[in-house]
Amino acid sequence: MAEVPVVAEHDQVTEEPTLVRRRFSLRRMLGSLEGVVGLLLTGSVCLVGLVGAQFSTGDPMAMANPLFLAPSSRFPMGTDAVGREVFPRVVQGIGTSLSVVVLVMLMSTVVGITAGALAGYRGGVVDSLVMRLVDVVQAVPRLLVAIVVVALLGSGLDKLVLLLGLTSWTFLARLVRAEVLSLKRREFVESARAAGASGPRILLHHVLPNVLPAVLAVLPLMASQVILIEAALAFLGLSDQGRVSLGFLIAEAQPHLQYYWWLSVFPGAVLVALVLGLNLAGQALSEILNPVAHDLQSADGAAP
Repeated sequence: MAEVPVVAEHDQVTEEPTLVRRRFSLRRMLGSLEGVVGLLLTGSVCLVGLVGAQFSTGDPMAMANPLFLAPSSRFPMGTDAVGREVFPRVVQGIGTSLSVVVLVMLMSTVVGITAGALAGYRGGVVDSLVMRLVDVVQAVPRLLVAIVVVALLGSGLDKLVLLLGLTSWTFLARLVRAEVLSLKRREFVESARAAGASGPRILLHHVLPNVLPAVLAVLPLMASQVILIEAALAFLGLSDQGRVSLGFLIAEAQPHLQYYWWLSVFPGAVLVALVLGLNLAGQALSEILNPVAHDLQSADGAAP
């Protein structure tokens, strides 16, 4: 009978600080210059992508306008080489980037947390197999894999999402594994185990809730990397050629850089603002929730 209060006491003492840190993280973000600038940049780009499509009167594929018109009140971002408005194409490019990053982050987060939690909690053969798989995935360059996939299966947004999702989870798996290895030896976990709690229950109710702050701290940084990789692949023509993206717009504007600056400046500025905003927000969040996670991220996925 004496075991149950001990478990509750340890759970309360260990998990409450985690919840308190999450509760006050937004206030601390707003008190950080990096956090405020990052939130403003990211929020502005997302707002343009989500709301701009509703208010834009131009068709991204319409070619009925004069060619190479400079930005004006009628055409805020000008027109391109075939008379299409740049603004609705940039809005569509933002939507493509946001769609890709949301789908990729969902996939990589689920795979990374699952793999890292199993490896850290089970240990032994499971840990060795997961870590060897992580090493293999990290050793293969994503660009090389993308070229092979496009050559064999053709280009497409679904293939790009699958490719990025299956290659972006490795750092998160290492991070979660390191956190679980540390937490599973804590007294509140040992008390729960002594009270008869099953392994899955301990992992889901006692360990993973305390891992979430470290995961949340690195998600914006991972998202910025995914956006850059998607833009690079689109720039090289390895993405869906039938869908407008920021990287595709920048590549399309390359032959006209000398005379028609707006074709590349606007999509490039939006891409820089989105990536910079996510990085600044991610750095501020890392300092608030888990400073060590940012150091691991800077080490390019070094094994914990």
